[in-house]
Amino acid sequence: MGRLRTWLVAGLLVWVPLGVTFLVVKLLIDLADQVLLLLPEAYRPDVLLGFNIPGLGVALTVLTVLATGMVFANLFGRRLVRLWEDMLARIPLVRSIYSSVKQITETLFSTQGKSFRKVVLVEYPRRELWTLAFLTGETAEQLIDITGRDLVSIYVPTTPNPTSGFFIMVPKEDIVELDITVEAGLKLILSTGVVVPDHLKEKALEQKKLAAQKA
Repeated sequence: MGRLRTWLVAGLLVWVPLGVTFLVVKLLIDLADQVLLLLPEAYRPDVLLGFNIPGLGVALTVLTVLATGMVFANLFGRRLVRLWEDMLARIPLVRSIYSSVKQITETLFSTQGKSFRKVVLVEYPRRELWTLAFLTGETAEQLIDITGRDLVSIYVPTTPNPTSGFFIMVPKEDIVELDITVEAGLKLILSTGVVVPDHLKEKALEQKKLAAQKA
């Protein structure tokens, strides 16, 4: 029975990651293929060719994004962006949605910003309980003046779904910055602590060796 259990676990470790990866990739490809529905029916590849080509929507999406970036990366394109943003700013509901989504997108994809660039440890939801969080930026000066503390803004994700979580502001001295990448931090959260970054393992071994030498 012990050997059967070993074989079963080994098989699951092979097929479960492969199956989940396949399903996620298939879902993304299917979603991207929906872009083809935006084309006039007479120009759709499945109508012209008489059959559907899976993944063609992905290629069209990538090309569209690249072409858009080429057009709007220059001065003329930036002026066009400002023009339609000024138009959207006059529509109450659309203005709120667009500005919020744009700020989040700039935060996530900006190469110059510091948001979501650092993984930190914070005592949450109470003292002596530590959790991983992501530094999202500096806190507004007005809030710092009100509290009289040097606050930083952090995002505390939930596990195993890091897309939901809590935004909190904590004193800067109450966080501990970790020397790991955001990707490694996400892996640690998604695996509920099972996948520990090698860097942290090496540090733990070094600390154990130092403790043994002192003893």
